[in-house]
Amino acid sequence: MAVQITIRGVAEEVRDQLAVRAAQRRQSMQEFLRGELQRIASRPSVEDWLQGVRRRKEAAGTQVPASFVLESRDADRK
Repeated sequence: MAVQITIRGVAEEVRDQLAVRAAQRRQSMQEFLRGELQRIASRPSVEDWLQGVRRRKEAAGTQVPASFVLESRDADRK
């Protein structure tokens, strides 16, 4: 069942930019925002993503030493 959401206190500049993006896609603001909300909701949160990365890293049992990361980073700077 669809529900209604109201968001108050949105700055005019933000609303205007969203309206531009909607118009560029030839969508109403409602269609555009519904699509953006669906896109956001379909992805894991950053916290959930990081937990998944940590679980996979632990399951693989491999670690890259910090010194290797720093050496690799600095290799291009020399």
